[in-house]
Amino acid sequence: MLLWLFARLERWAAPAPEAGRIAFLTAQPFAHRGLHSRIRIENSRSAFRAAVAAGHGIELDVQAAAGGEAFVFHDSDLDRLTPARGPFHARTADALDAIPLAGTGETIPRLDEVLRLIAGRVPVLIEVKSPRQRRTALCLAVRRATEGYLGDVGIMSFDPRISAWFAEHSPRTVRGLVISDQAQGHSRISQAIRRLGALRLAKPDFLAYDIRDLPSPTTQAARQRGMPVLTWTVRDTADAQCAADYADQPIYEIAE
Repeated sequence: MLLWLFARLERWAAPAPEAGRIAFLTAQPFAHRGLHSRIRIENSRSAFRAAVAAGHGIELDVQAAAGGEAFVFHDSDLDRLTPARGPFHARTADALDAIPLAGTGETIPRLDEVLRLIAGRVPVLIEVKSPRQRRTALCLAVRRATEGYLGDVGIMSFDPRISAWFAEHSPRTVRGLVISDQAQGHSRISQAIRRLGALRLAKPDFLAYDIRDLPSPTTQAARQRGMPVLTWTVRDTADAQCAADYADQPIYEIAE
């Protein structure tokens, strides 16, 4: 009962957006880090081309280079996806331009290049990572990359301060809050209090919710008031059915 009370408070903290601004979010599924597979590495040009060919939206991640430039890359370290080692943010943009993605002939792409590649053919969700000292610089870089872009774009982050920054400095940008209630050591009431604070700060237009947390009073209340709910990461038929029942679109990966 108390959780449903929090869901009602969330309606006040994060009211429904204008329907026309967010219609693109529910028109098609989104390929998580592009349509990657064993032969196409995540967040790569080839994965993005494959998603465009499928007519599906694209979810991608951006990290900040040492100077704040926006690169498309998920991890905070280079180790898993490249032959280089160490923290991503310690490298300059020129250095990152030269680092290959493992097992490919590609390098780490910049956000502005990826947007030129997609060219408005499918919607894009940009998950902005939250570097400690480069948050504002990265937000500025993302805003510069998306200014004048003719396709549908939304930004999202686990960090509500990212969405709050865009609400203040780029209010027409569609903003989302990424949420997972899987944190260890927090009671459901503690999670609800933290989530309410994040929603109030972020002022999101949509939610991107962990599939493991569905169904949820938060997502049910959001959808009832006209706020889209996307869910990640959908990997199998059970996930797909859960997404169909309790969300508006999946952010998915190919099951192999």
